[in-house]
Amino acid sequence: MFLTKQKFAMVRTLGVALVATAGLAGCATYDDEFAGINSRLDQLDTKVQSAAQSAESANQSAQQANQRLDQMEQRVQQLETAPRRSPRG
Repeated sequence: MFLTKQKFAMVRTLGVALVATAGLAGCATYDDEFAGINSRLDQLDTKVQSAAQSAESANQSAQQANQRLDQMEQRVQQLETAPRRSPRG
């Protein structure tokens, strides 16, 4: 009977060791998955930053174009409201 208890204890110890080993192997898998997810997030972050820079550049260009249009509009209004000159000759 003593041998049976000893064998039971050994089997229980091996079972705990197997579960622990399987748990550690699972952690490695999660580490790989987290690394893949982090890599994809980094790629997305890079794309978002690039898109934000492009949008900022487009916004600045649009503001400059609007300023030029405002200047042209002022000039056109000045020409339209200016008194007409009589032709020479």
